[in-house]
Amino acid sequence: MSVSRVMIIAGSDSGGGAGIQADLKAVAALGGHASTVITALTAQNTTGVKGVHPIPLDFVEQQFAAVIEDIGAEAVKTGMLHSAELVRLVAGLLAGVQAPVVVDPVMVAKGGDRLLATEAVQAVREALLPRADLVTPNLDEAAELLGRPVSDRAAMETAARELVELGAKAVLVKGGHLQGEPGDLLFDGSRTRFFSAPRIDTPHTHGTGCTLASAIAALLAQGWDLAPAVERARLLVRRAIAGGLAIGQGHGPVHAMADLAPRLALGPCLAEMDAALERMELAEGLANMIPEVRGQLGYALPGAASAAEVLAVAGRITHIGSRLKAAGPARLGASSHVAKIVLAAMAKDPAMRAAMACNYRPELVERARSLGWTVGEFSRAEEPPEVKQMEGSTLEWGTSRAIEVMGQVPEVIFDRGENGKEPVLRLLAKSPGEIVDRLLLLAGKEG
Repeated sequence: MSVSRVMIIAGSDSGGGAGIQADLKAVAALGGHASTVITALTAQNTTGVKGVHPIPLDFVEQQFAAVIEDIGAEAVKTGMLHSAELVRLVAGLLAGVQAPVVVDPVMVAKGGDRLLATEAVQAVREALLPRADLVTPNLDEAAELLGRPVSDRAAMETAARELVELGAKAVLVKGGHLQGEPGDLLFDGSRTRFFSAPRIDTPHTHGTGCTLASAIAALLAQGWDLAPAVERARLLVRRAIAGGLAIGQGHGPVHAMADLAPRLALGPCLAEMDAALERMELAEGLANMIPEVRGQLGYALPGAASAAEVLAVAGRITHIGSRLKAAGPARLGASSHVAKIVLAAMAKDPAMRAAMACNYRPELVERARSLGWTVGEFSRAEEPPEVKQMEGSTLEWGTSRAIEVMGQVPEVIFDRGENGKEPVLRLLAKSPGEIVDRLLLLAGKEG
């Protein structure tokens, strides 16, 4: 079995939250193999660093040689390099590496303890940045490398450009501590891209920088292009933060293995979909519950972030006589349309992972209200022109619009259509089984 190989050159965190321990988990979560060159042992926990024991330089070099001559590396990630002498040694070792190098210029631990000697910053600028295919400073690290504050998006872009001028091929300035919504700015030497996402309110963020840089390195080792690698690694980190471990008395560690949750849930989710579709197909008199363009049922894996992680019916849902019939099996990525609805709902409430496209009739809306369901509506006439021009974007926009107006994810969202567009009613719920329950109630077949 072929596996991507990532060499990690960094310090050890005895608390298991950051450093080598975080690096190993991030690479493993993405299916890679991480070898290690340990630069320092730290005695630390969730409250801070209690002590640092540097590894002798000759033994750092010996670790590097042992790995390179036997296992090799398709990407390298550097983390804690505590002294100027170590920085220059590692930069020299990397001169002979023909693989992408991701430099995480670790300077200060989460608890505020110094991990890079002040006099070593110049060595990072002069010796290590020119070896970096990507350098990933946070706002404070970018400020220290450049000798001035970096505190907003404009300053992040300027900093990224100046760090490229110092020799890095690309720079990702991490803006987790920006005021308002956090985001990261990527500059690849020619183009700038800003990645943003809502802030996750949790104290358990120890190891985010290590995890992000190692995840990017793991993806580059697999042949990913830089921007998609950054985007996918950011998703892993968001899941890791959301699944952060509440251990210790301080900042608990992020949990990179939470990125595996969607894949581990595939089997149970498929079983739920199959059971729901079977119940739907056995019910009489549902043929008029789907639109002329046919229906669809979608169910997102936990933490889904794209249509590729949303189950849907291959070929949609049609009818034979008075009964509904799934044209094909449930598959991941089978419908981008229903996925847009589900993902828009999950952005407000991650538990609302299922949706079904149904026929719109005024009496169905009234019945939904009589059942005590929350009902939202959007008008296609209010759809912005730029949304109309993008195929399939109406569903995402309309769902988000209805949710925004109501302040919650309703159980029903409908639109009355427009010229050439059939009106559609959408059921939303936490599971496909709950969707079928609502479908039967709406059709007057149960309850």
